[in-house]
Amino acid sequence: MLREQDRFLPIANIAKIMKKAIPNSSQGKIAKDARECVQECVSEFISFITSEASERCANEKRKTMNGEDILWAMQNLGFDNYIEPLKVFLQKYRESSKQTLSGDESGGNAQTEETFNKYLNGNSINLYKSNDKN
Repeated sequence: MLREQDRFLPIANIAKIMKKAIPNSSQGKIAKDARECVQECVSEFISFITSEASERCANEKRKTMNGEDILWAMQNLGFDNYIEPLKVFLQKYRESSKQTLSGDESGGNAQTEETFNKYLNGNSINLYKSNDKN
């Protein structure tokens, strides 16, 4: 049986991400049960997506899972609204990795995250599909 610390992402990392999402985070606090709930949900979500991508790899007799497999799994599981921004992130990440490998270390990963955040901020993503036809 897996230990809890082996099943879940580190709580400190979860708390840091949650704190960044709160406006005026210096004034607000996040309760321990909220951090633990998000920790469990995020860990389960990652396992869910990874399991679907892993099945694809197994069906195609591949041992290595890649970014396209994750995007395919997310789309297959109905997370369509995340696909475009993640494609942008994956492309920018790969570009920055190529620069790093070629010896150009001009802040690749920081630029990738900044580009991704700009994309998200400029293209608000409606995570909830509406059935309204108004």
